[in-house]
Amino acid sequence: MSRFTERIKHFSLVRKLVYAIVGIITYPGLVIVNKLKIRGTEHIKNLPKSNVLFVSNHQTYFADVITFLHIFCAVKWGKQNRLGLPYYLLNPFTRVYYVAAEETMRASWISRLFTLAGALTVKRTWRNDGKEVRKGLDPSDTRKIMRTLEHNWVITFPQGTTKPFAPGRKGTAYIIKLTRPIVVPVVINGFWRAFNKKGLKFKKKGTLLSVTFKEPLKIDYEAPAEEILAQVMDAIEQSKAYMMKGAHHRVKDKSV
Repeated sequence: MSRFTERIKHFSLVRKLVYAIVGIITYPGLVIVNKLKIRGTEHIKNLPKSNVLFVSNHQTYFADVITFLHIFCAVKWGKQNRLGLPYYLLNPFTRVYYVAAEETMRASWISRLFTLAGALTVKRTWRNDGKEVRKGLDPSDTRKIMRTLEHNWVITFPQGTTKPFAPGRKGTAYIIKLTRPIVVPVVINGFWRAFNKKGLKFKKKGTLLSVTFKEPLKIDYEAPAEEILAQVMDAIEQSKAYMMKGAHHRVKDKSV
């Protein structure tokens, strides 16, 4: 990301303008072309404006985050579990950032525009012989997220991939241990069915999109990172226990 982009994305007026543009473009796809069902906004309406970490499963590159931003703005305007008319874009809630892979955010002019909506770009993977190799967060990326949490909300996807039931990454647990934020689990569904992988094109219209905000987790910040990560993964319903409850296992059980 260029220094200019990094600098201007922190200006409230720029962020509000980007929210308005992106919000107007994407609103019909969430509410008219598809159906959005929101639960649990009572858990976020009274949260402090800093040191809040939202952890969520991940189904598309952009549609998930864009939906969260719509919901946060609507909640700021007093809406509960619904978006209603998007007049909330007139004065959106902009004290929220989201963690995204640097190479994804550099891919197109659209992704660069989304960067201005508050992307915290991180170098999460490197490629070896055409294969993506997993690794932890770079220390500078960790510091970037920690500094942002001091004054804002941050959205992160512990799996770092749109593949369901992929293992979580310890970087999320380390950030939780170091910053001791309020951690709000979010479970989404339907986005993979409605949109392509980037979340910018429709695959199937009339899809039910669901976003559920759960109660903030009660975390023992002194616990090992592995335990905290396991708690997070279970809360966002991406643990092995939830994988075993999947439809493919139920079908198999019926045939026994």
